[in-house]
Amino acid sequence: MLKTISATKARINFGDVMKQAKIAPVIVERGGKAEVVVLSKKAYDQLVAAKTHANVQKRIEALHQKIRAELAGKSTMDIAEIIRQGREERDEQINNSLR
Repeated sequence: MLKTISATKARINFGDVMKQAKIAPVIVERGGKAEVVVLSKKAYDQLVAAKTHANVQKRIEALHQKIRAELAGKSTMDIAEIIRQGREERDEQINNSLR
């Protein structure tokens, strides 16, 4: 359960608020309205990491959609064919370097 405390009490007992925040976030109210939340560094880091991960996922999905749109109606080469061509190019380069 989240603990709620007034801004005045939080200011007077900030050390205690910090200790409590290591266990669970503490909501600080002013005038009966929640103003801020005090949370541990670990909890903060987890929130930042989750947001970063979500942003990366959104960017990946946007790129997938762009690629799908660009490839719409086009046929792509079989991966085995791409590997075969790459090997042929490599073998040709090796043969040319040995001459």
